[in-house]
Amino acid sequence: MKVLTNPLLPGFYPDPSVCRKGEDYYLVTSSFEYFPGIPIFHSRDFVHWHQIGHCLTRPQQLNLDHIKPSKGIYASTIRYREQDGLFYISSTLVKDPPYYGNINFYITAKDPAGPWSDPVIIQGAESIDPTLFFDGDRTYYLGNLRPFPQELSREERSIWLQEMDLPSGRLIGQRWILRTDGALHGAVAPEGPHLYKIGGWYYLMIAEGGTDHNHSVTIFRSRQIEGPYEVNPRNPVLTHRNLRRDYPINSTGHADLIQLSNGEWWAVLLASRPDGGDYRNLGRETFAVPVIWEDEWPVFSPDTGHVEFTYPAPALPVCRWEEAPACDSFESSTLDLRWNLLRTPRREVYSLTQRPGWLRLFLSPFRLTDLENPAFIGRRQQHLSFAARLMMAFVPAEGEAAGLAMLMNHEYHLALLRGQENGVGHVSLWRCFAGKSECLGRVPCEATHFWLRVTAYEQDYSFYMATEPEHWQPVCEHVCGTLLSKEVAGGFTGTYIGLYATSNHQPTTNYADFDWFEYQPLVP
Repeated sequence: MKVLTNPLLPGFYPDPSVCRKGEDYYLVTSSFEYFPGIPIFHSRDFVHWHQIGHCLTRPQQLNLDHIKPSKGIYASTIRYREQDGLFYISSTLVKDPPYYGNINFYITAKDPAGPWSDPVIIQGAESIDPTLFFDGDRTYYLGNLRPFPQELSREERSIWLQEMDLPSGRLIGQRWILRTDGALHGAVAPEGPHLYKIGGWYYLMIAEGGTDHNHSVTIFRSRQIEGPYEVNPRNPVLTHRNLRRDYPINSTGHADLIQLSNGEWWAVLLASRPDGGDYRNLGRETFAVPVIWEDEWPVFSPDTGHVEFTYPAPALPVCRWEEAPACDSFESSTLDLRWNLLRTPRREVYSLTQRPGWLRLFLSPFRLTDLENPAFIGRRQQHLSFAARLMMAFVPAEGEAAGLAMLMNHEYHLALLRGQENGVGHVSLWRCFAGKSECLGRVPCEATHFWLRVTAYEQDYSFYMATEPEHWQPVCEHVCGTLLSKEVAGGFTGTYIGLYATSNHQPTTNYADFDWFEYQPLVP
């Protein structure tokens, strides 16, 4: 039997949205403070997915300068419009509270692999999580807003709809408030709205309960687009709030419906896997569940009512993609799509051509603790237990450092770095907790070519270095990794692991060269 395995996209890939063109399926997720923004994936069987690009790839498309952690690009919605043969993605660039500076926009492309257009700003739009809904020749903007934006502790949201002039992004006509509540009276954070027209009904689907253990999917319907919308008596249609906090899949919500080319219905959604207790280092991931219809209402995961790790696959021809190698040898002249930078680059961060077969990372004066664009190139942690290692060449000047870093945000991270202090070379493990850095372990190292490694078994992290292949020497073992979880560090993202180089606020022209980087899952 063919099987669909969850998570569909492991690691920090939250707020999924999906669309179909013919027999091809395209999926996007949030990207927050990372650049390029909005990763996009392609599938032909809804089981095997591969990344084909990012949608915000140019600095003029995405200004993340000084963006704080867990701000930036929030939930995006992707839709295909047959009338003009274009793909549309609507999204929000979120800034600081009280969020008056949020920018809601849409971008378009003929080819979802890109390039995507510069953003069209949706004038007069508020808050987050926009959806463009195409109904005949009309385009509608669907979003949410805070009735009390100055009172940040209040979690009320209103779901609203307004017609939009598509070329200009200008909202026109009357604004309709579709919901002032979720399905639950006084529901926390009604958000993530999507609108569908199915069988003569308009269906409004939202997330509510907050994107944590009480997260849920609820749905409403109306014969008229402006409402009133009746509540599904079986709401919430999907939640794990009734399960224990360390259930293997939790925080389920923020779904998007899709009908496959064979007529089957499915939904993508976000959920989390707890990591060594009630911690979630991987962040919120993309899952999928089958959907059937009863009494003109959708029933999610109809056999159990919960998100499962496996389902019988959709009855579509199998289409597998070549798997990305565990080891990136940096042989290409372009960076692999799995890598991201932190905030928008305003200078040359790296080169793949100055030393062919190596990634050259130019030291930056900025540190990971700065709300800047440091010399950091990272990829998502995607497994509860994993091993990562790299080979690099680096000759540090006094006070300079480079190596491997694991990042949750600017106040919570771990870094295994080759440095130079008082004329003495070393490899040190640094922990930044609540913005305060301390050295957890140090070994002498004068080598200019060396290897670094981290292994993680759930929350048990160990760090090693070597000056000869496979001759590993511990720098610090059995470090608690919970500082890389949202439960400790806060926010909405997941852990990144990658390459880092800094001159610690001093001017420099130095660089570190990385020959390869390898990431592999481990069996706990």
